[in-house]
Amino acid sequence: MAIEMVYFAWVRERIGHGGETVDPPVDIVTVAGLIDWLAASSAAHSAAFVDRTRLRAAVDQVFVGLDASVVGAREVAIFPPVTGG
Repeated sequence: MAIEMVYFAWVRERIGHGGETVDPPVDIVTVAGLIDWLAASSAAHSAAFVDRTRLRAAVDQVFVGLDASVVGAREVAIFPPVTGG
């Protein structure tokens, strides 16, 4: 299941690019599992995902928690918390 990953703000800066296409194993079923799998793939991903409390996600452009399913997802975005003002 190929998933388009999109990274924003300092997540993008730490990983070194704004996105990539990944093909995680079938046992990866949540955003958290996907983040764990990506963190193991490179030092840059590991550094970007070291503090999960500072990460937010969207699956197919819908904000979700890290426990949300990625089964059938076409796009997963990872970004820091958004503030306004």
